[in-house]
Amino acid sequence: MAMPQNSTRENGFCFTQPLDFSCASPRAGEACRPFGAMSASDGCGTPLSNGITSSGAPSPSDSCARPLCTPTRAEEETPFEEGIKYVSAEGEDLACGWGGFTPGCLQLCNTSKGVLFFLCVASFLQGMTVNGFINTVITSIERRFDLRSYQSGLIASSYDIAACVCLTFVSYFGGNGHKPRWLGWGMLLMGLGSLLFALPHFTTGQYEARSAAQVGVCGGNQSLPCSQAASSLSGYRFVFMLGQFLHGVGATPLYTLGVTYLDENVKTSYSPVYIAVFYTAAILGPAAGYLVGGMFLNIYTEIGREIDITPENTLWVGAWWIGFLGAGAASLLISIPILGYPQRLPGSQRYIVMRVSEAHQLKDGSHLKASDPDFGKTVKDLPRSVLLLLKNPTFIFLCLAGATEATLIAGMSTFGPKFLESQFSLSASEAATFFGYLVVPAGGGGTFLGGFLVNKFKLRCSGIIKLCLFCTVFSLLAIFVFFIHCPNMPMAGVTQMYDGSALPGGHLNLTGACNAQCGCLQETYSPVCGTDDIMYYSPCHAGCKRVSENPRNGKKVYHECSCVGKTLLSGFGKAVAGKCTSSCDKKPLLLCFMFMVILFTFLSSIPALTATLRCVSDRQRSFALGIQWIVVRTLGGIPGPIAFGSMIDKSCLLWQDQCGEQGSCYIYQNSAMSRYTLVAGLVYKVLGTTFFIVACLLYKPPPAESAPGSSDASENGTSDLQEHKPSLPAEEDI
Repeated sequence: MAMPQNSTRENGFCFTQPLDFSCASPRAGEACRPFGAMSASDGCGTPLSNGITSSGAPSPSDSCARPLCTPTRAEEETPFEEGIKYVSAEGEDLACGWGGFTPGCLQLCNTSKGVLFFLCVASFLQGMTVNGFINTVITSIERRFDLRSYQSGLIASSYDIAACVCLTFVSYFGGNGHKPRWLGWGMLLMGLGSLLFALPHFTTGQYEARSAAQVGVCGGNQSLPCSQAASSLSGYRFVFMLGQFLHGVGATPLYTLGVTYLDENVKTSYSPVYIAVFYTAAILGPAAGYLVGGMFLNIYTEIGREIDITPENTLWVGAWWIGFLGAGAASLLISIPILGYPQRLPGSQRYIVMRVSEAHQLKDGSHLKASDPDFGKTVKDLPRSVLLLLKNPTFIFLCLAGATEATLIAGMSTFGPKFLESQFSLSASEAATFFGYLVVPAGGGGTFLGGFLVNKFKLRCSGIIKLCLFCTVFSLLAIFVFFIHCPNMPMAGVTQMYDGSALPGGHLNLTGACNAQCGCLQETYSPVCGTDDIMYYSPCHAGCKRVSENPRNGKKVYHECSCVGKTLLSGFGKAVAGKCTSSCDKKPLLLCFMFMVILFTFLSSIPALTATLRCVSDRQRSFALGIQWIVVRTLGGIPGPIAFGSMIDKSCLLWQDQCGEQGSCYIYQNSAMSRYTLVAGLVYKVLGTTFFIVACLLYKPPPAESAPGSSDASENGTSDLQEHKPSLPAEEDI
């Protein structure tokens, strides 16, 4: 049989050339009949896309109603036994615009590439705001509004809480509704949330930095009072929580409905690439958020006001609010074009017709319920829809595997900079920069490469799961690099005594004979590096009497330090502000293997998402992604940092002392930190590997004879729509 040449109009899928379809089992006097006369009751073949039904009568204006071969009167009365169905979109408005305003210039953007561009901008803004700006400014907000760490933690968690609350509702009803409208209104809420987050800056008085006497040198320490009345500014945390809640609600459609809208409107083999580009933009967003947010923090929060402190001062508060104003305005603007898109793009019907279902086949056949076009449009179908997903073992284990990967990603993104800071004795900004150099190429490149590989090798659902398994096993092997660690830099009173001897019983002792008369406070942590390459808790603990500034780099230099080894030129040693530089020769190896762990972890993300979309029925894709996000956030994203944090805290050597209460950790034991990181990584990687293996073993694809055609249609719609049925004669020219 000749290959059909397809062309797409706004009316739907259309054949422009007559086709000669031979009947599968011709009886006497029976041939073919007009293609447009076929209906769902003809028995002409299985549905081409999970229950997509055909139009009962052809439209006079639809060229698809032409006969595929010349019929006779007797033939017209004889129904087809096998054939294909098409979907008519007659009367459906597929123009891009708002209501009746659909100018022709807008139709240039009414393509899959146009949708991809606007969704990439939306995901970039979401990542920059939620995962970039929030994490960058959280310390400044704590200082400006007198918040405690657990209160700022509640602010950050409000996003995930809102997403978990809304995911079921949005993915279920939005999946069967007008997806661009859900996406557009979601971005509007995102914009409002960002503007609300910046509001406290304008409703509070000017920030007054409390001046303090010079502290740090021996004999110059002064204690600030510990008991301070609770500030009324801390009540603004509820405004921040509401802003984050709006962020979570607004971003919910983006990673459920946005992904399925892309998947439905492009060729099946191109879908992983489109989704990979979409997620790559979401990963680049936080990188931009850290960079731009850091620039804004170098500007004083009260713009235009003269002040005598610098950003290095602990009292400094940067202009944390500027980024949220810009991101809020951009989110409001990007929502306008997204709201103008139609429910489906022109030309997408051909992909629906030619889509091959790869949904997991249940033994009781209950998966066929989702093929009903009316399924999922009412609330009463919600329990049945959930039950169908719960009965799909492939979907369940893909969700669990995603949760383990999300735990590792969340833990590494939160504590990765801390790991580098401790291992290589870096400052916080240097560690963040190093980690950014790892995450941007490894995370962004891995995400895009995963989608590219699925498209390049035309992988089906089973092959995609095997690719995920390969990536997980490789990253599992690479994670053994955490057996390696850099030794701690020697620190007086923490890793050794002031005279260089070992600490008795491992107990800390920050006071020695050389600084006993200085009256040093443990609340003042400001590490310095002596000329003897030993770190000290503060200039006071090093016994330093004077301070000056290096004109070349602006760093403070402390003189007459009684605890620092004496030099030949002077009676006392010197110390420079900051940590001692690590000369660990294992640094390149650690960075290289950390890059591999991040790369292969993100490499499996898009294939795993694609496998999730393919192992469920078409009508359940959005809802399945919503359920998966709930599982991933509940079991992975939210507890991930907590699990990693609790394990890493076990390796702490020196805790902050806040007026007798334990604060954050200042110094970690590098060997213990590497060991605990290895244990946590191995546990989650082994679980992820196990879940992918079980998902692969339990996956039951549709039988080959039910596949209506190849999903690998060419760009102009050419595809073999032939059904390979056992009843077809072997000698027939297909």
